[in-house]
Amino acid sequence: MASWPFSFALLPFILLFLSLIHSATALKFNLQAYRYPPQKCIWNAAHANALVIVTANVGAGRNQRVDIEIVDSGPAKNVYLSKRDIKAESRLAITTHAEGEVGVCLRNYIVGDVSHDDLTKLSRVIDLDIDIGADAVDYNAIANQESLSGLETEMRKLEGLVKEVVDEMNYLKKREERFTSTNYSTNQRVQSFAWFTILSLAGLGVWQIFHLRSFFKRKYLID
Repeated sequence: MASWPFSFALLPFILLFLSLIHSATALKFNLQAYRYPPQKCIWNAAHANALVIVTANVGAGRNQRVDIEIVDSGPAKNVYLSKRDIKAESRLAITTHAEGEVGVCLRNYIVGDVSHDDLTKLSRVIDLDIDIGADAVDYNAIANQESLSGLETEMRKLEGLVKEVVDEMNYLKKREERFTSTNYSTNQRVQSFAWFTILSLAGLGVWQIFHLRSFFKRKYLID
């Protein structure tokens, strides 16, 4: 029974720690418009099968079209979502396929006839929010649907955050195992190459001895 006060005493610190590890990004920036615009991408790390919610609020701007694309950094270069001409507030949701980084890429196109003097003046303000994992879950909607109390809702949030911590630890464990396997394999190859080098040098030395002995015998320098 003495462990209960100790556990409750640590609860604020646990909540603080879990609140600091959440995966959320909020950015506000100007996106310059071009006839052939380059992509501006914001990258965030995400685990496999993670829910990603992207909320893009695009400011007003004449003769401009903003396109958005959500991709990943994997070998397959998956394109999860592509949408043209987003306006005002757009809310997009995807589920990742693999471990890696998820990129939210934007382009701002100039459309219609624009004078040369106005070309450099065209831009739009982008307000971007990216929520990943537990932060992407709408717990208020879940609470209303399941009639959860405030405490139960907070516990559900903590459950999601703890799951993210466990997933992160498992991911780090797998990476450590992969690196250990790579180090062991590299060490074995280095050892094999070292033994090959030693045996090659020893064989070359023996061959040189016999070759020189044969040469000296032909020259009658030794018996």
